[in-house]
Parts: sequence; structure tokens; C-alpha cells
Amino acid sequence: MAIPDRMDERLRALNLVEGQRKASTLFAEVTRRGLIAAGRSEYETTDRIGDLARELWGTRVRWPGRIVRSGPHALFPGGEEPPADRVIGAGDTVTAHFGPLLVGHGTDYTRTVVLGDDPAELRLREDLPAIFAAGRAAFHADARITGRQLYAELGALAAKSGWSLGGRHAGHLAGEVPAANPMCARADAYIGPDNDQPLRRTTAGGWQAHWLLEIHLVDEYAGFAGAHKALLDLV
Repeated sequence: MAIPDRMDERLRALNLVEGQRKASTLFAEVTRRGLIAAGRSEYETTDRIGDLARELWGTRVRWPGRIVRSGPHALFPGGEEPPADRVIGAGDTVTAHFGPLLVGHGTDYTRTVVLGDDPAELRLREDLPAIFAAGRAAFHADARITGRQLYAELGALAAKSGWSLGGRHAGHLAGEVPAANPMCARADAYIGPDNDQPLRRTTAGGWQAHWLLEIHLVDEYAGFAGAHKALLDLV
């Protein structure tokens, strides 16, 4: 296998950034059109978002799971599929995960919508990007930070704000599809408690490692959650 050169690296990075740009555009249009709404099922909403992606880019989207997760389904970590469809409720928090729509870009993008006016859920929506930004700042502040160290920092930030981190990790290598069960994957592919490797490194294939940071905040007592996922080291 040929070692990627500087141009290869640059093109790959641009592809990742372009995927995130498209996802951001899609989320803005989903919000503008009110596609995430009470009374619609998660699969129906997934189909509507897929149709919108085809309208915007002429790409037919086929995905066996769901793009949106509402209410208690938002508690499920990103790699785990809720057991059944669910009708979105008027007071739900809803996560929208656009990774399935970005085939060919190797990136993911997740945002959270709050349909009601519950103060705790609205605070969750504001805390998600704030903790993401703090996690990114911690990454940039330490050139040798490991996956374990960043995960611990995020856990402390979440606890300080009154939340718990959901799932077993807080992100993964960009361009790689995580295993359905993260415990079966390589620890160094995740921002998690078992990764003692520096996040800034070269992968086995000779590529510079790029990362997706995923903040999944959970209120274990009230039973709701939200997520915010995007590129960590690019843009």
C-alpha cells in the first residue's frame, strides 16, 4: 500500500470538511422546513430527511436504521439501534444523526432539537455545543493529549454541568465505521477510557489521524438525552 503524500492528505481533509459543510446545510434546511415534528414517527422523519437530501444533492439515500431518535430513544449510544419505531412527542428532545447521508465523506454530524419548553431540556441543548467547544479547546491546548485524557476531561465538564456522558466513548477516528459494539473495536480508534495513545498520530495506513468528537449528555433521572457530534481537529 502506497504511503499517502501531502496532496493525498490535503484532499482527504477537504473531503471531511465538505461532508460536514453539507451536513450543516442539511440540518439548517431540516430545521427551516420543520421536518422534525411531533406526531411523526422516527422512520417517517428519516424518510423525509432522506428525500430532502436527494432534493438538495440528487443523491438517493438508503439507510436501514433511523436518522432521528426521540425521547427515551435518544438515550441510546450512537452505535446502538433502538428496538422499535416511535412517534415523536410534543415535549421530546430529538437527536438528528446525519452520518448515513454522508457516504463517501467518512464523517458524521449530530445535532439536537428540543420540541418543548422544558427548562432542563433547553439547558441541555445549550450545554451540548458549549461542552463540545471546551473539549476542542482541551485538545488544542495539549499536543500530546490521549483519548483517555480527553474523555476524562469531557466527563468532568459534563458532571460540572449536571449531566452524565452517555455511551462508552466520546468519538472515534474519522473515515472509519465503528463496530456495532464498541467493546469489540480497537481501543485506540476511540476517544475513550481505554485509549492511552496520543490523538495526534499517524494511523497504521500512514494517514494523519482525524477525529470526530461526540458529546452525548444524559439526564439519568429524568430520562432524556442529547448529542452533538462533529469534526474535532479540522475546521
